[in-house]
Amino acid sequence: MKIRIASLLASVAAGSVLASPAAAQHAGHSPAEPQQSAEAQADAKTKCEEEAERHRAMGHPVADGACEPAAQPEAAMDRSQMDHSTMDHGAMTAQDGHSGMTMPVDAARPQASPESHEGMDHGSMPQGKPAEGAMDHSQMNHGEMGQAEASSSMDHGQMDHSQMNHGETPSQDRQGMDHSAMQMGSDDDIPLLPPPPEAGSGPARAAVAIWGEEAMNEARRELVRETDGGMRFWFQGDRLEYRAREGKDGYLWDIQGYYGGDIDKFWFKSEGEGSFGEPIEGAEVQALWSRAIAPFFDFQAGVRQDLTGPERTHAVIGIQGIAPYQFEVDAAAFVSTKGDVTARFEGELDQRITQRLILQPRAEIALSAQDIPELGIGAGLDRIEAGLRLRYEFAREFAPYVGVSQEWRIGDSADFARAAGEDPSVTNYVVGVRFWF
Repeated sequence: MKIRIASLLASVAAGSVLASPAAAQHAGHSPAEPQQSAEAQADAKTKCEEEAERHRAMGHPVADGACEPAAQPEAAMDRSQMDHSTMDHGAMTAQDGHSGMTMPVDAARPQASPESHEGMDHGSMPQGKPAEGAMDHSQMNHGEMGQAEASSSMDHGQMDHSQMNHGETPSQDRQGMDHSAMQMGSDDDIPLLPPPPEAGSGPARAAVAIWGEEAMNEARRELVRETDGGMRFWFQGDRLEYRAREGKDGYLWDIQGYYGGDIDKFWFKSEGEGSFGEPIEGAEVQALWSRAIAPFFDFQAGVRQDLTGPERTHAVIGIQGIAPYQFEVDAAAFVSTKGDVTARFEGELDQRITQRLILQPRAEIALSAQDIPELGIGAGLDRIEAGLRLRYEFAREFAPYVGVSQEWRIGDSADFARAAGEDPSVTNYVVGVRFWF
């Protein structure tokens, strides 16, 4: 009995010295093993010495002669009753070089002092190729080992991800992350701050050092001309047309233009008509000061001079511009030096069929506050003209057109026309050109 107890203590001591906590692997071994032969013991001793050298290289204390066979070998120890619960595997890592170790416990000497590997840092041990026949860890429970690689088994459900920088880990799976608590910034959170003082710290005319003073002066003048209401000239022939009608064919011109800036301009207009082979029926010219009163409307005031018939000079006041839906409007009231008050309203609309083919309906209405017999004008509604013209823009500045125009003299004006031997209703088939530069 004493011999059996001594053998048991020697086996435990040798196992704790050489195998460390890895001896817990052998809990599943059979309780009884056959006694080894002399050749097997010698082979086991050789392997034991190799393992002892490896442990000494790792800094483990291994007593000299630990691999000598026991003085009185006994039958294989029954390990099924051993208590491995107190062994500390927590400090072991998967990087230890114990994988596959099979150290024979029978070869240990009974006088080896028991050593504990508890608390040892195996993570810093040098890794080498395990010796053939080394300890077998396949049955060990590494579930409690602190492995870095075992992070996949960690429960992330309770982890606080709010402080984690996910911008540098695009490969991580975020499907299980709870983003509901994240605060997403809004435009209201962005502070509106003035520009930093460094923004205006550079030289006032830095471009001069690169391009030169002369080039920059020319660039500044061009900028003024294009952006700050610089003076410019514009001229348009709105209607220059030949009129085919019953009786003698006729002609008509309607031109206008301006010189000035974006706000104030000098505006001029002229229009007239007649029949071929006869004196001009009516002609006038206007000189107006034009002032922008809205983004698309100008207020105009000036004088109008009649060039035919009883010559009269008129004071003019009116507006010109583009009304909603792109109606071009020109409305004016006239007061003559004889005290006659008349008014005229014109409107036209460009309807694009294609980018170059444009259909333009046009209408004009003339009114008078009193009868002017010498001019053939009756009080009230004097004249209405409505036309339709189709033009093709070979270029934006040049567009010939064809169309039709209908004129009606109304009320007393129709009576004056009949008295003069004229038809109060005339249909004109027109061919003309519209241009500007």
